[in-house]
Amino acid sequence: MEIGQLFAKDWNGPAFVLFGPPHLAALLVIILLNIGLFRFKYTTETTRHYLRWTIAIILWLNEIGWHIWNYATGQWSIQTMLPLHLCSVLVWGGGLALVTRNYSIYEFMYFMGIAGALQALLTPDIGMYGFPHYRFWQTYISHGLIVTAAIYMTVVEGFRPTWKSMGHVFVWTNVYMGIVFVINMLIGSNYLFIARKPDTASLLDVLPAWPYYIAYIEVIGLVICLVLYLPFALKDWRARHIVTPAA
Repeated sequence: MEIGQLFAKDWNGPAFVLFGPPHLAALLVIILLNIGLFRFKYTTETTRHYLRWTIAIILWLNEIGWHIWNYATGQWSIQTMLPLHLCSVLVWGGGLALVTRNYSIYEFMYFMGIAGALQALLTPDIGMYGFPHYRFWQTYISHGLIVTAAIYMTVVEGFRPTWKSMGHVFVWTNVYMGIVFVINMLIGSNYLFIARKPDTASLLDVLPAWPYYIAYIEVIGLVICLVLYLPFALKDWRARHIVTPAA
């Protein structure tokens, strides 16, 4: 296969197959990468500094490359390529959270980053572009490292969400959705997939038609946030109720 074909708009290689071998292999690599983060928990600040910047720079360069590819193949438009989709916002925000260790950004990375990126990893919106096309690599690097950024900040840097974090994320995410909804109406876009369901297969296909599926997304999102918070809730409960025996 020619190198140029790997970046071609009209891809004639293997089509993406949901949960096919390349898809499962990509998910396995991401899982192993995040498990590997635990070895950096007690490393030096210098090592953590370089690791944070490495993840952030890869996130940002990958996103810039994605824009360049779309522009070069004639697919860039304000209806599809503005950084308004949740994962696009979290690519830039995730990198910023890593290099600044900003807690307010971390809250969104932990809840919305993990929840949103996991959905994209399981049911990616990549059309016909299967392995080894550039689009396949770009998708799994981007969304995989969004999850990695959130887990890194939690496992290695010691950040953790609180109950208030969920409130902050819920309120401001809905404010953001309202702003994006207006933008969609003005320019005919479908950012956040709140104007209609995506054209490719996704978890939204099992939900009711527009606009009812938006309410389902809110409920599902809240449930996912509760699940993500459960380890910390259990840890706090144990700390309050389990008394350490006296020496």
